[in-house]
Amino acid sequence: MTTQLDFARVPFAADLAGHGDRPAILTDSFTLSYRELADRVDALALRLGTQRRLVALAAANDVDSLVAYLAALVGGHPLILLPEDKPAALESLVAAYDPDVVLRSANGQTLLEERRAGTRHELHPDLALLLSTSGSTGSPKLVRLSASNLQANAESIAEYLNIGPADRAATTLPMSYCYGLSVINSHLLRGAGLVLTDLSVVDPCFWELFRTGGATSFAAVPYTFELLERVGFAGMDLPGLRYVTQAGGRLAPERVQGYAELGRRKGWELFVMYGQTEATARMAYLPPGLAVEHPGAIGIPVPGGAFRIEPVPGLEHGELVYTGPNVMLGYAETPEDLGAGRTVHELRTGDLARQHPSGVYEVVGRRSRFVKIVGLRVDLGQVERILADLGIEAASAGTDQGLVVAVEGSHDTQLLAKVLAQGIGLPRAALQLHAVEHLPRLGTGKVDYQAVLALSEPALSEPAPSKPGPYPAAGPDDVRRVFRDTLERADIGDGDTFVSLGGDSLSYVATSVRLEQLLGHLPPDWHVTPVRDLEQHAGKKQARKMRRFFAPLETSIVLRAVAIVLIVSTHVGLMKWPGMAHVLMAVAGYNFARFQLSGDRLPRFRRQLTSLARVAVPSMAFIGVAYLITDRYTLANVLLLNSVVGPEAVTTQWHFWFIEVLVYILLGMSALLAIPWVHRAERRFPLLLPLAVTGLALLSRYDIVDPGIPHPSPTLWLFALGWAIARTRTWVQRCAVSVLAMLTVPGCFFGDTHRELTLVAGILLLTWLPTIPVPKGLQRLAVLLASASLYAYLVHWLVYPLLDATSPALAVAASLAAGVAYWALCTRVMGALSRSGWANLRLRFRRSKAHTS
Repeated sequence: MTTQLDFARVPFAADLAGHGDRPAILTDSFTLSYRELADRVDALALRLGTQRRLVALAAANDVDSLVAYLAALVGGHPLILLPEDKPAALESLVAAYDPDVVLRSANGQTLLEERRAGTRHELHPDLALLLSTSGSTGSPKLVRLSASNLQANAESIAEYLNIGPADRAATTLPMSYCYGLSVINSHLLRGAGLVLTDLSVVDPCFWELFRTGGATSFAAVPYTFELLERVGFAGMDLPGLRYVTQAGGRLAPERVQGYAELGRRKGWELFVMYGQTEATARMAYLPPGLAVEHPGAIGIPVPGGAFRIEPVPGLEHGELVYTGPNVMLGYAETPEDLGAGRTVHELRTGDLARQHPSGVYEVVGRRSRFVKIVGLRVDLGQVERILADLGIEAASAGTDQGLVVAVEGSHDTQLLAKVLAQGIGLPRAALQLHAVEHLPRLGTGKVDYQAVLALSEPALSEPAPSKPGPYPAAGPDDVRRVFRDTLERADIGDGDTFVSLGGDSLSYVATSVRLEQLLGHLPPDWHVTPVRDLEQHAGKKQARKMRRFFAPLETSIVLRAVAIVLIVSTHVGLMKWPGMAHVLMAVAGYNFARFQLSGDRLPRFRRQLTSLARVAVPSMAFIGVAYLITDRYTLANVLLLNSVVGPEAVTTQWHFWFIEVLVYILLGMSALLAIPWVHRAERRFPLLLPLAVTGLALLSRYDIVDPGIPHPSPTLWLFALGWAIARTRTWVQRCAVSVLAMLTVPGCFFGDTHRELTLVAGILLLTWLPTIPVPKGLQRLAVLLASASLYAYLVHWLVYPLLDATSPALAVAASLAAGVAYWALCTRVMGALSRSGWANLRLRFRRSKAHTS
């Protein structure tokens, strides 16, 4: 009989007891020394037996899972490591590989399911660990790693991070993920401690444990840094923090620079790293001293490793190839592959790279992330970088039928699509852009490109019209299939909900996108709606009947359309309905919060200035024309300064007060949010900050503070209130904002009850109704009027005086039509200016096209 002694054991796992009584594991309730950890590992290794067997482990970030992992390594048992929260993946791989033993941790103990006494597999002597490739959890394709792979990579990581016995790493990533596992291996190698937890970095308890456990480092993926900004990491007092590591995808260079500089100020270092599961974990790291100078680089090879760049025919950059003792044995796709020895001697990363004169390497694209559309080879990574240069976070996917791009936040997708299509040289019909609140991500924080592709309409998702698209026609099992795919759960019951099935913020977007495609419209509380009700939602006859005549339109759009009609009608004298301009100020704040507050601070500031220019420039241009052809306005109007230097008496010079005040507010809020601590406060307290601004603005509303603008009554508080409405998430918050409006609006217009009721009604509609049913025949008109509302407000002052004596109704119609015409003109001009700004980009793409063809 063959025993584990005939096989090489992983030294860092076998030598745990050699670190004596040093703390190995620190949790929120106990500490475990290396000697105690070794005793537990040896006890479980004894239970696993002396005959070498194939073991599968569903691992969580807990002591029992860690003990089980180490026991398999100590006993020489090849281990399939899987996440504990993905039971569907476990079931899939158990069915595919038929392991001899299945381990799970539950209620503080390890459950050992012995499926047979011996083994039915031929297991190669070098085989130690099997991991799913990045992004393919549950796939039968596994990476085969040897004991020497694990030891070598742990040693190289410990060397360049200079890990010592005094170090303690907080477990911010799943141990089933190669990056999270590498943190464990490298620290156990050096006798360092692990602050073992599955808490998120957004949980205050995590940081309390971080401090009390004496943690000196933590690992982060790009998405982690978004979460860190939300919790105000930059302002935290973490005196024990020595370094932060980053891997798991490319971090934007400006963020690398920002966090590297933050670390310098705070006394810790940022290590940007690069790796793949096929290299056990790490292949390169960027020395902290080079992070500011080369923020886009992956760095230099890890100790013991080497890179070369192999030319790729038809491409400007070559493929990055890695060699080193941590390169995998090869892949496994069937149980028969477990008996194979080394089939891979160097790792072709699939990444396109270049080497800087300083010696550092930079990944510039992905060889496998190319699609060929109408004969043109398109680099999906380059598409994302083009949009990143505009301050837009995006993810692109595609097939040979077309390109699908998801952009985070609210953007003019039609204009972006036109510019992008021209830049790449694609037909416009071959490109789809979709605005999403957050990019869909996998559990590791990486972008879920399959979910991005799922955004596509049938034209791109179907190879041909006769073939089915990604989602069959609606049926009783469709909702369950979406949940199975996005949550990797096979056991979907009638009463299950997204939340009860373990859904989180990373899987929320991918699930909601697919469900909305399937159902046509998602109820606001879909995430806590049982599966049976979601299935019924797709088939409600009343809803289908209503959709024949009505279509839901977003409330802010309806308010803008109605407001401009009532404003113009009131000024013409067709009817009297004052107060809608003030409703629009609240809508402006609402849209500012929804569309202008996403992304990093500086790119966001640039987007805000661009948005401000789209208000100010067309306004100043039109008022300039009005100044030349009439005697109603002054240069102060043209420069949007009448509210500051103009007369206090209401004259024609006050026609454009709304534009002026809106520009002042947008400029002031953009400048305010460009301040780092305010930016952090907005991320950490998204509702409290606009409420604080509302409170300060009410000082001028009640004349406690003179705002320096003599007329009209200060409206900043309405803008801030609209911002707060956009940040409400619960009915309690909405009630609070509603009460605030009802208490502060009365008296605002000196007893004009009609105007005050209009303003309160508008605010309450914006607060409580996300959409309003609009007759289908009027939907397009409403959207058009809402889009042109600013321009109609501008031009109606010159148009209606020519016609109101003849017909007030004609004067209103002509004013609105002229506003739509000016909007169309400005849109075309801004589009032309935008395209001209992309001239160099188009030239680069044309050269690329000529080169690749």
